[in-house]
Amino acid sequence: MPSIIIVLVILVVLVFIALIKTIQVIPQASAAIVERFGRYTRTLNAGLNIVVPFIDSIRNRIDLREQVVPFPPQPVITQDNLVVNIDTVIYYQVTDARAATYEVASYIQAIEQLTVTTLRNIIGGMDLERTLTSREEINAALRGVLDEATGKWGIRVNRVELKAIEPPTSIQDSMEKQMRADRDKRAAILTAEGIRQSQILTAEGEKQSAILRAEGEAKAAALRAEGEAQAIRTVFESIHAGDPDQKLLSYQYLQMLPKIAEGDANKLWIVPSEIGDALKGLSGAIGSFGGPLSGNGGGNGAGGSGGNGVPRQSGGTERREQPPID
Repeated sequence: MPSIIIVLVILVVLVFIALIKTIQVIPQASAAIVERFGRYTRTLNAGLNIVVPFIDSIRNRIDLREQVVPFPPQPVITQDNLVVNIDTVIYYQVTDARAATYEVASYIQAIEQLTVTTLRNIIGGMDLERTLTSREEINAALRGVLDEATGKWGIRVNRVELKAIEPPTSIQDSMEKQMRADRDKRAAILTAEGIRQSQILTAEGEKQSAILRAEGEAKAAALRAEGEAQAIRTVFESIHAGDPDQKLLSYQYLQMLPKIAEGDANKLWIVPSEIGDALKGLSGAIGSFGGPLSGNGGGNGAGGSGGNGVPRQSGGTERREQPPID
């Protein structure tokens, strides 16, 4: 009886193990290779799958998602015999699980070695300057070669990116000096351009200011001239409206004589000849108040001589010397 129980237990365990091996659950975006007695039978896709226990076996489980694999820096010699270190990143995806399992032993290692070889072939035909400025060209060339070579392995290379291109230290120092010189040059050009624009704007401002100032002075002079002309017209009209006689004109002239005599340089007076008649009339007006004047008092008449013995001509001007003022 105990032996029968032991046999039943063993059978239950075997059945349980058989069920476990029969039911295979494959996750999404994955695939499994099934072999029967060491020979490829089929590929299990995502979901619940049934296999024959103890006959079928799972050889390999493959992730079908896009993979990102960075490769370590690789020394590459350029066309001008300079060694540069290049870091690369490969984006690939397994499209055929069977080919990825049986066509290549290790597709990761194969992709890495193929990338290094292709990269050395491409960079070997370029100089350093072109290598540093042609990343897109290098990426496209790498992707074309890798995609063609890995197609038979059941792998599709989606992208190839160069992470960094590091030239030798001496070249880096030279490039840094050149970039610094270029920056200084651009800064000097921008500074000169700014000074030029500033000077242009300053000159334009001074020009506009001079124009406005000249226009203001011209308008002010025109207004002053117009005011003076108006004042002269007003005075002239007032004089003619008042109808002044010779006595008033003589009196006004006598009031202006001190102002004419001001200054050491006034040695010569220009006296109008008509002033004699005015003075004659003025002396006559004074004589009528203070008594008769002497016979010499009328010596300023026309055709005679003045009281100071200076002859004059009627209708002209007299010149009288003023004694210097000490």
